[in-house]
Amino acid sequence: MKLCLIVDNSHEMRDATYGYLRDRDYIVKEAVSGEEAMKVCEETMPDVILLDESAYERRGGASFLKRLIRRSSRRRPVVIFCSGDPDASQIGAAILEGASECLVKPFDNELLDFKLSQAGLRGNAA
Repeated sequence: MKLCLIVDNSHEMRDATYGYLRDRDYIVKEAVSGEEAMKVCEETMPDVILLDESAYERRGGASFLKRLIRRSSRRRPVVIFCSGDPDASQIGAAILEGASECLVKPFDNELLDFKLSQAGLRGNAA
């Protein structure tokens, strides 16, 4: 089973994504900020992190990515940056900071599956 960390300040978004991933045999953890996400990563490094732009923009997002890269020299998780704004500069900045992929919100589950599949992390269908 793969471990996924959802970092998003929207309870609704976390719930929707949590349920979908859980139904595909992921172990899912949640965080609302970059600081909280780092604590989760220090306990157990996830296989994939869905990082919302709100957690990235507010205190901790960019610094979360920088610290994550420093701490994950052996096994670096796939970080999928999730943004409601298709602004290429913000997405590009997140990629430069260490994000592996991006998704523009709202995204559907098929697109999430595609991104996870590209990274070799697709779960089992329910």
